[in-house]
Amino acid sequence: MVTLLYCRSLKCWNFYTYASPFNQDFQRRLSLWSMKKDPDLESALSRNRRWMVNNQIKNIILGCPDQVARIDFLQKKFKSLDLKGKALNWLKKYPCCFEVYRENDEYFCRLTKQMKFLVEEEESVKDLQEPVLVKQLAKLLMMSKNHRLNVLKINELKRNFGFPDDYLLRIVPKYSDMFRVVNHTGRRSSMEIELTSWNPDFAFSAVQMLAQNQGREPCFSGSLPATWVKAWERFQEFNSTPYISPYAGLSGLVEGSAKMDKRTVALVHELLSLTLWKKLSIFKLGHFRREFCLPEKLNVLLLKHPGIFYVSNRYQIYTVVLREGYNGSDLVKKDPLVVVKEKFGELMQGGLHEYNQRHYLINLEKKKRKGIVAFRPEKRKTGNDEVGEGQDDQGGDLGGIFNAEERKRFYKVLFENNA
Repeated sequence: MVTLLYCRSLKCWNFYTYASPFNQDFQRRLSLWSMKKDPDLESALSRNRRWMVNNQIKNIILGCPDQVARIDFLQKKFKSLDLKGKALNWLKKYPCCFEVYRENDEYFCRLTKQMKFLVEEEESVKDLQEPVLVKQLAKLLMMSKNHRLNVLKINELKRNFGFPDDYLLRIVPKYSDMFRVVNHTGRRSSMEIELTSWNPDFAFSAVQMLAQNQGREPCFSGSLPATWVKAWERFQEFNSTPYISPYAGLSGLVEGSAKMDKRTVALVHELLSLTLWKKLSIFKLGHFRREFCLPEKLNVLLLKHPGIFYVSNRYQIYTVVLREGYNGSDLVKKDPLVVVKEKFGELMQGGLHEYNQRHYLINLEKKKRKGIVAFRPEKRKTGNDEVGEGQDDQGGDLGGIFNAEERKRFYKVLFENNA
């Protein structure tokens, strides 16, 4: 029996032949993307996702005349942000970040004073971090096949590496001894940044630097549960062969060979090490397949190394995370830009808490009018950092009864009133 299936990862249709619905090969193909969930890393991706969406909204508002955006205009942008629902309701959830007001029967949005202060602080940090950004751009070019990268492709990942929106004007001309812009066809889509001088001090990967500091041979760090015996054996076998630096070039490496796979793992590891959040979209990584000589089925290679990489499909976006970059759900080492961005996250969360508090009181008032007395516990404890984000526009279940004692008191009052 032949079945036509659409492969989301490769963006194409494939024919699969199998004798029965329980064919093992068929099941294996369907489970290629499966990986045991890591609650801590999933939690980190959740926080980053909320921050990224609001950061994009912030950038849209900053690009508008007088830094004021019409709500209707933001609503049209929601599709590109993978958001559903009304923009007005979303923005009202974050009153500490976005100020919504009405004028001439039309809603507008601008940044709050706290947000504007953080924007200025972020720009100041970017100025101070300029030498680091120059080094990161040089390292990206040094790892590429021809020491050139397409500008449009870099733009897709520029925020992952902390590059400012105007890096092409702010950094490249200022360091003309290292970079230059080339365009052999004259088309805008063909514009590339080329490395003009090789700096040997930059040609050391994060793996090599750590090994040098610890006085040992370079090798990958693994993070797996002790019960994963076979996975540990595969990791140790992979780690027993010599490390291949992503800056060493491709001389003598054959596509599909074990050495080429070793070099690819080292390259992806180094790319993730250079990012702010130690993670990248696998789909966007695939755009650089030719420049970095990545395999066509990069997803399969990454899943072979669960001790080094964690692959998540949260929000239907396949993301690869560097395991060693995190301790639980927190980054091991935070870039100064990350510190500023976390202040944005705290401000965002504070606004969300204020929103939930307000709607809790609204719901409480509604219940009082209906003759239902609800008791609120002094403190609500939860291990889920997404509390409030999934609530509906009416405040969700924030006015509910959260423990057994409160439920007893609630029903006692309810039944006595009915009596």
